[in-house]
Amino acid sequence: MLQVSRIFAVALLAAVAVEAAGPLCRNPAGECDREIRSFLAGRRYSGMQVGDLKPGLVIEALVEGGPAFRAGLRKGDRIAGINGKSFADATPPQFKEALSKMPSGRLFMIIIRGGAYKKIEMRLEPYPKTQIDRIIAQHLAQAHTARADR
Repeated sequence: MLQVSRIFAVALLAAVAVEAAGPLCRNPAGECDREIRSFLAGRRYSGMQVGDLKPGLVIEALVEGGPAFRAGLRKGDRIAGINGKSFADATPPQFKEALSKMPSGRLFMIIIRGGAYKKIEMRLEPYPKTQIDRIIAQHLAQAHTARADR
């Protein structure tokens, strides 16, 4: 059985673009499917991917229809603060950790867009089944079907 840290890495790799020549998964596809579903069930997500500006964070991608998209966030927005705390010098791991520790999942964000500050309110939501299906499909396509090509 996969360990939680392994399956978390699998889900993260599936959620972001990785090179086609990346590492292959050594677990059976069915096991990956079950473990990813189990790991993501009940977890909350923001529907955005952030990048490191060194210092600071920028929104690099949004899940269409996801919480961040519906709240009005856009690709290129810089994150200045969340729930009264400065994120001007934050890193992506610090951002993810902060989101995981928000008990209500309710975010009051200050972003910088076009040189102006803007307040955005949003709520983290459970991963919808369609998003989990996409993550699994991407993992299977990238880390399982490539076996025949190698």
